[in-house]
Amino acid sequence: MKIKLLMLCLFIAGAVQAQSHTDELGIQADNDSFLAQGSDRYYTNGIFIYYRHALDVGKNGNTSLLNKVLGFEAGQKIYNAQSGNIPSLNYLDRPFAGYLYIGSSLNLLYNNESSLKLGAKIGVVGPAAGGEPVQNFIHDTFGFYNLNGWQYQVRNDVELNLSADYTKLISREAWADISVNAYGNLGNGFTGAGIGPLLRLGNFNQFFRSVSTQSTAIKNDNIAPLHPRELFFYYKPLINLVAYDATVQGNLFKSHPEPNTQEVTGEINPLVFSQQVGVSYAGSRFIFDLSAVFDTKEVKGMAKRHQWGSATVLYRFN
Repeated sequence: MKIKLLMLCLFIAGAVQAQSHTDELGIQADNDSFLAQGSDRYYTNGIFIYYRHALDVGKNGNTSLLNKVLGFEAGQKIYNAQSGNIPSLNYLDRPFAGYLYIGSSLNLLYNNESSLKLGAKIGVVGPAAGGEPVQNFIHDTFGFYNLNGWQYQVRNDVELNLSADYTKLISREAWADISVNAYGNLGNGFTGAGIGPLLRLGNFNQFFRSVSTQSTAIKNDNIAPLHPRELFFYYKPLINLVAYDATVQGNLFKSHPEPNTQEVTGEINPLVFSQQVGVSYAGSRFIFDLSAVFDTKEVKGMAKRHQWGSATVLYRFN
């Protein structure tokens, strides 16, 4: 019943035909409690703020580039062990860590429905990332259990990272399409790559103006969308090859544990399989995305696999 009411509200909200806007601002929240399974482990909380601005693609005769979006973001991720309150080191199956960053990206979207998104981030892992005080605030505010284990967290380290994300349409029918998505990360914080398909079912738009590629901000609106609004379900499985993860392994250039600390780091699994299922909506002004992510064990010795929910709200303007 709740799902039906949500779908009805989204259709009503999108009754006015979608218009082009050059800017969008929004927020994303991740938490394992969103799935109502009573878990509080591993990647337990994330909060992100986004601002995106569509750039002019110019009139130089190059019609292949249909949209270009400049993005800025800031975010924090919090990780703990199988619980935020471990009675002893025997239960520390995933390092405690916070990651705080700011970043920028340039998204290039082409008329053959391929896209290339290039990004750069600078951040910090460790106590300076504020993972412990933020998680304490959340638990105190909502009356959750007391925390124990942050004394073992990964120590401070500045992270510089570059990223590239590529999407290409493979096939499309009126109500369904399939594409391939690949990404790569390189830096002293996160290094790895992944590839997998993206399946969409419903009313979706071309990849140069879709929620799927974070390209709903558009300036040169030369081609009409497939639909005045988007409302579709999606499934996105990914095979991830992980070379380095500072939230697990700590500072790339130091031995661990660091002297005079209680730091506990871990050993990554080099192969992680991820599945994301969700629903996206884009109307005239508002954009919504709700999804659930299911990962295999990312750290050797983890007691369980992990899953979490994600909710994104964006507002388009100008």
